[in-house]
Amino acid sequence: MAVVVVVVVVVDFDGDGDVEVDATVDESAKQHRLGAADTLGMLRFQRLDVYQRAIDFLALVYDVVDVLPRGHADRADQLTRAAESVVRNIAEGAGRWSEADSANRDKIARGEAMECAASLDVMRLRKVITDAQYARGGQLLEGVVAMLTKMV
Repeated sequence: MAVVVVVVVVVDFDGDGDVEVDATVDESAKQHRLGAADTLGMLRFQRLDVYQRAIDFLALVYDVVDVLPRGHADRADQLTRAAESVVRNIAEGAGRWSEADSANRDKIARGEAMECAASLDVMRLRKVITDAQYARGGQLLEGVVAMLTKMV
């Protein structure tokens, strides 16, 4: 669902109080959630819904691995690397010149997101994450995978 947000940019170049510039910007629902001021200075890929959702998932991963009990360092490392790889590959794909190169990075990001889902399954079996963390992670990954599938 897209939300249209109208942002009026008012610039007074000569300081006389008269408006010299009036621009309208159409933004996505995610950008609306971030707020117009928060998107200033962001690169284009950082405003992508899929990137924002991948970042949200990565934040969840950091919360999960920060409280894992001793003996689960390998699981924490694998999940963290895969989650960071999703974010990095989305960014890298957005910076590629050809559609084929971009699609290849999106495929890699999708595969890494699937690996993250498997890691959550393992952690759930080992009872080292909460049901709420598992559900939230699955919800975020479902969106990431769906969007990446459409992008490929």
